[in-house]
Amino acid sequence: MPLDPVAYLPYKDPDDFIREVTDRIWVGRDIAYIVDNYEPDSIVHTSLGTVVGRDGVIEGTTMRIGSTPGHIGQAEDVVWEARGDDAFLSSHLVFSADEHLVGGRNVRVRKRTVANCLYRRGRMVEEWVVRDELADCLQLGIDPAEAARALRFQGYTGSMTEEPPKDVLLRGVSGPRPDDFRPECEMVLEFIDEVWTQRRLHKVHDFMARDLFLHTVGDRTVIRPERYQADLLSLVGAFPDARFAVRDVQTHYAERYAGLRVAVTWTLHGTYRGTPDFGPLTGQPVTMLGVSQFLIQDGRIVKEVRVYDEISLRAQIDAGRGDGPDVEVNIY
Repeated sequence: MPLDPVAYLPYKDPDDFIREVTDRIWVGRDIAYIVDNYEPDSIVHTSLGTVVGRDGVIEGTTMRIGSTPGHIGQAEDVVWEARGDDAFLSSHLVFSADEHLVGGRNVRVRKRTVANCLYRRGRMVEEWVVRDELADCLQLGIDPAEAARALRFQGYTGSMTEEPPKDVLLRGVSGPRPDDFRPECEMVLEFIDEVWTQRRLHKVHDFMARDLFLHTVGDRTVIRPERYQADLLSLVGAFPDARFAVRDVQTHYAERYAGLRVAVTWTLHGTYRGTPDFGPLTGQPVTMLGVSQFLIQDGRIVKEVRVYDEISLRAQIDAGRGDGPDVEVNIY
């Protein structure tokens, strides 16, 4: 079923819609446009918890822009897919390279953010957003543990507390989806289950090209299957029982983005009882929100861009120890 233009007007398509709306708010600094762009009861899931209501988004955006007045992001990719005839779900990968004055010298901070946005008839309904805050810390010389202690994990509500969809290729948390590029989607889901969750790390070679790229948090780039395996082990080492749940999938083919991309919204569920990478072990469960965009060529994964927030994960672990700030923190 073709997508009704009411879903993205006055722009030419969802890709153009996402780029222009984001620029208007975050580059043009038209924060008031959020009133026109978001539904009053919109829901935003962040790495620190769920924000319900447009006012929280306005406050959080104001604070974030105010704290980084020189920040400008640019769309690196927009993976969008229809949700019915009047809505779409986009996975907007944003790249930024900002300069900060630190100790009398300019420091360039490179980072990525992904905002997965469900728009219905041109209005934001629900959003899942993750930022690579570790990149800020590492490049600005900030102790990640200290940065986390200034944050408060406030917990999830709504769809983030529900069981993942039984058949995510038919219906994700954003609603029913078109059955596009099923073989490639099934391959990505099998990859996440077998390699990520079951730890059949030798099977990386079965799904990914030899000359693969992984762009991940801390502004790191990993190459080759062997280093991909090592990176995955470092991710789950602190949570040896970690399993990954896929909550949504969207696909889009575009030559401007090198072909077919499969975007996956996932959550890691595990217990902090493994390697003490984030301070003393707590034995407490954690839930971490993440988004990966996979580039598929000739039936194999050639690139993954993976974004999650390690600083917010630390804050969640701190909350399990009773650590953290005594004041409210805006989590958008």
